[in-house]
Amino acid sequence: PMLVVGHCAGTVEALVPGVKCVRQDEQLGTGHAVMCAEEALTGFGGSLVILSGDSPLMRPETMRALVSAREASGAAVALLTAHMSDPAGYGRVFRDTSGGIERIVEEKDLGDELRSMTEVNTGTYCFDARVLFDHLHRLNTDNAQGEYYLTDMVGVFASEGLGVAAVTADDALETMGVNTRVQLAEASAAMQARINETHMLAGVTMVAPQMTWVGPDVSICRDVVLEPMTSLMGSTFIADGAVIGPGSRVVDTRVGEGAVIDSSVVLGSEIGPRATVGPMAYIRPGTVMAAGAKAGASVEIKNSRIGEGSKVPHLSYIGDADIGKNVNVGAGTITCNYDGERKHATTIGDGAFIGSDTMLVAPVEIGEGAVTGAGSAIAKDVPPLSLGIERCEQRNIEGWAERRHAREADEGEAGQESGR
Repeated sequence: PMLVVGHCAGTVEALVPGVKCVRQDEQLGTGHAVMCAEEALTGFGGSLVILSGDSPLMRPETMRALVSAREASGAAVALLTAHMSDPAGYGRVFRDTSGGIERIVEEKDLGDELRSMTEVNTGTYCFDARVLFDHLHRLNTDNAQGEYYLTDMVGVFASEGLGVAAVTADDALETMGVNTRVQLAEASAAMQARINETHMLAGVTMVAPQMTWVGPDVSICRDVVLEPMTSLMGSTFIADGAVIGPGSRVVDTRVGEGAVIDSSVVLGSEIGPRATVGPMAYIRPGTVMAAGAKAGASVEIKNSRIGEGSKVPHLSYIGDADIGKNVNVGAGTITCNYDGERKHATTIGDGAFIGSDTMLVAPVEIGEGAVTGAGSAIAKDVPPLSLGIERCEQRNIEGWAERRHAREADEGEAGQESGR
């Protein structure tokens, strides 16, 4: 493929690495754009497909049909046309009495009496490359915009009997151009509808397809359920029977069979079979959740492994940790993994029980089957099958609440006296 770039060329080129780009330093029309590519195409023969860069909905099968039509007819060009209920902004296709293509007239060059014509030129062509470049420099700028119109080649070929074929698009929406943010939204919705339809026909359930966003590189297996307001992007893979949403965003992540992600954000992670995430969890890159693991409500996990059957049920932060099998992490637990300069690791062995509101000050290791007392700040390793507890001795002050209430009452009366 070759891309002709003009306005903001550097920005566009950065978005298409690996694609050969040709600069059109002055934007003098579609014909001029092809002139700029002529040298780069020296020696090329056969079918040359030219289409506008602002037509994102064009299907490969439509372009193949265009090539086939030109080659089967031996025409110098085959153009793609469409019938539009509102043809404003498009050049109109003129046919002769036998139905053959005679010429194309851009809208700015149309008289008022011809603007109601509905067959339009979509700006997509298949040329015989040698014939095109033999005639390309016959274009001129004698028109309302003072530009070189590639559409004028159709009239040149027709007048010289070189053959002009046409293919009419089955769906005019496929040919729409994007020139405004409104049109961009319309094109995005149409593309998303195509993607969603493909997945649903393959066995994916979308409760509200119009409220489900799926990227072009996402793979989804059968019997997956996507709840409303779900977004799957990047190189995400969803295995059979998983349930995603409502209100979940999953990016560059593998999700195992039967896993559930409820109202959560998951980025660059691996969610194992039957694992559950959410609601309102934030699973950051580098996280691996094994089969049956759980990250519950308002849990954040980053660059950590959660072992098979282990649970981080709610209100916890787990970072740079390796958690074994069948571990229970109590509510409010935090791995204190950052000392201001470096990240440190926390290791929790199989079957350990982490009490609620435990601070695990890394680097630290909790042995297999060990327990930490609720409210502890654990800065030293806890051996297997041991209890790690760190608390100040509780002190009860008898009558403290009663004396406080009396003192507040006295202060209130004194304030009233001073204000009289």
